[in-house]
Amino acid sequence: QVQLVESGGGLVQAGGSLRLSCAASGLTFSTYSMGWFRQAPGKERVFVAAISWGGAMPRYAESVKGRFTISRDNAKNTVYLQMNSLKPEDTAVYYCAADSAPQRIGVRRADFGSWGQGTQVTVSA
Repeated sequence: QVQLVESGGGLVQAGGSLRLSCAASGLTFSTYSMGWFRQAPGKERVFVAAISWGGAMPRYAESVKGRFTISRDNAKNTVYLQMNSLKPEDTAVYYCAADSAPQRIGVRRADFGSWGQGTQVTVSA
């Protein structure tokens, strides 16, 4: 059974930074792309970033390009999301997700079959 556990969320002022982590177990981590999604109150869960199984070819939502960086450490079965220059509109619950198929770079919510419980990120103005 795949388990994804996020950490690193919190409250930060606008312009600040946070680093989210997601520890994975129950899958051959190095063969699956990983992604981050977020869901603001009253809104749908949307794509933020994804990274291929080997760590290359990161992909980002337009709204976070140049500010967020996704990375992974396959030796630690962990994926990260470094968030810089945070804005109040980045406030959301952030979810880590594992692609449902190996060696594929999904970006749609439907491409990801396993999800973490989420971690709250709140950016104050």
